[in-house]
Amino acid sequence: MKYLITGATGNLGRRVTEWLATFTAPENIKAGVHNPAHGKFLDKLSVEKVKIDYQQENTLRDAFKGIDLIIYIPSKTYKLNDRITEFENVLAATKENNASLIFVSFFADQENNPFTMSPFYAYVPRRLAGSGVKYTIVKNTLYADPLVPYLPELIERHHIIYPVGAQPLSFITQNDSAHAIAKLAVEPELRDQGQSYLLSMENNFNMVELSYIMQNVTEQDITYQPVTLKEFAHIYAAEGDGSELASMYAGGAMGLLKATSNDFHRITGREPEDMEHFLRNGYQISKLSSFEKEQL
Repeated sequence: MKYLITGATGNLGRRVTEWLATFTAPENIKAGVHNPAHGKFLDKLSVEKVKIDYQQENTLRDAFKGIDLIIYIPSKTYKLNDRITEFENVLAATKENNASLIFVSFFADQENNPFTMSPFYAYVPRRLAGSGVKYTIVKNTLYADPLVPYLPELIERHHIIYPVGAQPLSFITQNDSAHAIAKLAVEPELRDQGQSYLLSMENNFNMVELSYIMQNVTEQDITYQPVTLKEFAHIYAAEGDGSELASMYAGGAMGLLKATSNDFHRITGREPEDMEHFLRNGYQISKLSSFEKEQL
């Protein structure tokens, strides 16, 4: 089997590549990158880097030659039309090369979900269903990873401010997501038949529960005092995605981001990392010096 991972230099793509390299020989893996000069870690893994541009079908067509399975990790753009175009280009190149596809999705795909990118996540499964391509869908819950660098801000605020009210949210770590995706890639009996998997921790968390975990981890006073959706969008507008994140949490306030499953265990045979263990380790590592981190 020959595999190609798109977005291989991104946070998730890098982890998928690393996990896949533990399950199959490096010569079976190609890493799709926008700029081949980037991603020095790929050289250490001895996997081949190939240039791809989501908006240029010819680069995808060339990169997919001889590939049996594409692991498609979408770009991070919030431009809906660009995201759909990139998917259509990936799909066309996949079909032309008679490959299978793992689509890395997000669980905010309900028809009434106000999240900016919900139309994309709802569109792709329906498009795949009639495409003739062998495919599998992996839906991630919210990534827990951004919570670790967010902790200093929460310590300063003394509050979690997510505007979701009493509704819980579901999470998965990027490392666990990558493990499940890579495991699916090398287990043909679990894929290629239109399966849809949801990756989550065992439990979801309302914001009182999450703030209590954060308080235990940091030994700082952190409670839950939500702001409005409008305030949340304004607070993070300078980071460029305030309104988009607010639209996502609007879906959370409707109870649309709380689903959990045991799919991670079904795929990998182990339990996902729990929230307190993940945050505690991440928070302790974040306080180490640069030298100490390099020794890990």
